[in-house]
Amino acid sequence: MIKAKIVKASSSFEMVCDTIAPDKSISHRCAMFSLLSDRPSHIENFLLGEDTLNSLNIAKQLGADVTRDGSSVVVVPPVEMSEPDDVLDCGNAGTGMRLYCGLLSGVDGSFVLTGDKYLRGRPMNRVAKPLRSIGATVDGRENGNLAPLHIRGGGLKSFRYESPIDSAQVKSALILAALGADEKSYYRESILSRDHTERMLGGMGVEISTSNDGWIEIIPPSKPLKPLEIRVPADPSSGFFFAVAAALIPDSEIVIKDVSLNKTRIEAYKILEQMGAEIEYRLNEDIYEPIGDIVVRYSGQLQSVVVDKNIAWLIDELPMLGIAMATAQGTSSVYNAKELRVKESDRISALLEGLSSAGIESVERDDGYDIIGGRLSEATVNSYGDHRIAMSFMIAGLISGMSVDDVECVDTSFPNFYDIFRDISEVELWR
Repeated sequence: MIKAKIVKASSSFEMVCDTIAPDKSISHRCAMFSLLSDRPSHIENFLLGEDTLNSLNIAKQLGADVTRDGSSVVVVPPVEMSEPDDVLDCGNAGTGMRLYCGLLSGVDGSFVLTGDKYLRGRPMNRVAKPLRSIGATVDGRENGNLAPLHIRGGGLKSFRYESPIDSAQVKSALILAALGADEKSYYRESILSRDHTERMLGGMGVEISTSNDGWIEIIPPSKPLKPLEIRVPADPSSGFFFAVAAALIPDSEIVIKDVSLNKTRIEAYKILEQMGAEIEYRLNEDIYEPIGDIVVRYSGQLQSVVVDKNIAWLIDELPMLGIAMATAQGTSSVYNAKELRVKESDRISALLEGLSSAGIESVERDDGYDIIGGRLSEATVNSYGDHRIAMSFMIAGLISGMSVDDVECVDTSFPNFYDIFRDISEVELWR
């Protein structure tokens, strides 16, 4: 287990950052969606994190020819995806496992998906049950709720499914399954979750549209999709760690370059604006995704906020927002965020436990929490193997000093996090 100690609090900083990690969600999808074409896909700025490389390796196990030159990747899809001769390891990635469940449910063959000890403990019935209802065979521990999962794909029926969960992972799994169904299918969620899947598949030629009442219509393609020609933008979720650092440390400013400005991805920045941070958005292009720069400046102590809407748009950033709330004036509240319980860790418990160790009072609810703003003190925090908990408390250490256990998980999503971090403070790593 690797541990981190932030050995001194940061002074003010100004930074133009063009090395924020490429978007994890889009990188996963690039690896998978390349399999749906009959021509090579060219992907630039692919995230070289453990989880996304696992998704790329699974594509290779399914018959793709994958070549990589640094972060530039070419995927030559197979004529037909083939049964692998080994299990498919998703590492720590719920996105990888749940989306591959949907994709492989429409492929004739037998597939086993597994992951690390944390992923094997995360619930999969949220995708397994609806997939079973349309003809897929998905089994595993606890009647298919826990990995390793065995999928016997092929022969899917069209469907009209209204999801009880607002989740981009569930939505994407069902959309991918719909591509292999016998007729057009329909999917709806109560609140729009991240829409990368709809945008990217639409750009590849899938007839996919959303009605005014929220139903997504997916028409199975009659021919292979167009290949991807894409440069993965910087990940706004990764950039958000340093955005909060700039908002918390007096006289600081950061420019995060070439980041996705998709409205379903920058909600956390909008919340930070509500708390008093000065934020500017500069659009540069809009092809698969709106891409541009985000500028964040310190503008004084943050104020408390209530977060109860568009939770699906900021579920990954809530731990880092929790650090901002811990320093804000007043009591901040989060509601409707039960999904945090089933991420890489139980992020509600992990966040509040860490804040308590640092002297911050909170009230825990089943679907959220109240955080009473105060003064962070130096503490030792357990990340529970969750990269976002680990990085959030390392950023907290810029203010108070902090020791964080089990930070090896950071490499799953943000391999150069430490390089950027060392530009603004000092950190010691040891086993």
